[in-house]
Amino acid sequence: MPSERHKKIAENSLLLKSFSPEMQQMVLQASSWRTYERGETLFLQGEKAHAIHIVMDGWIKLYRIAPNGGEAVVSVFTKGESFGEAVAFRGQAYPVSAEAVTACEVMRIPSTAILEGMRKDPEISISVLASTFAHLHSLVSQLEQLKAQTGPQRVAEFLLDLCENETGECEVTLPYDKFLIAGKLGMKPESLSRSFARLKSAGVKINRNHAEIENIDRLRAFSETDPVEAWHKGC
Repeated sequence: MPSERHKKIAENSLLLKSFSPEMQQMVLQASSWRTYERGETLFLQGEKAHAIHIVMDGWIKLYRIAPNGGEAVVSVFTKGESFGEAVAFRGQAYPVSAEAVTACEVMRIPSTAILEGMRKDPEISISVLASTFAHLHSLVSQLEQLKAQTGPQRVAEFLLDLCENETGECEVTLPYDKFLIAGKLGMKPESLSRSFARLKSAGVKINRNHAEIENIDRLRAFSETDPVEAWHKGC
């Protein structure tokens, strides 16, 4: 059974937070919980989807293998984020593979449990649509960032999304493989390293796989600065 902490994470996830307490309990009881070591596979591209996943701890990457054999990282997910909704509800094949990039814990929800909940409470469909829309909005935001923000600003936004509090200082955990962050943000690894270095002026200190943020408001202000001004500040 999940710990109280993990139940809280699941209940506050975008997918489940709009469910009634009764429906949340039903989904929790129908779900399974598993730990994965770094490098373990959750599912492979082409497998039929039967479940939705919510990350409790750690990092998961979704990737595709290109015809030339190269790996393309589609997205990365961390605590409280869900993935696999669209294909699971339709019983389609996964268009990507999923792999643990750190030791992690994952909640696996059978798609049948959510579908049963929809039949009992149509309001659940709204929550599911909200979760699906959030994934789409994330992709749109990434495109916007590529066109309108500097590299350091994109990294700042990424760190802000990981913060558990709104103000003050914060420390967030990053995957050891910084290539994943670079891929998510549309950057080269060397550009990511330079961006981390430039964020020192915004009160960010990188210590191995941890980012220590001195002041969240200060970092947010940096991320919202005019790109030209932000570039000069970072130089």
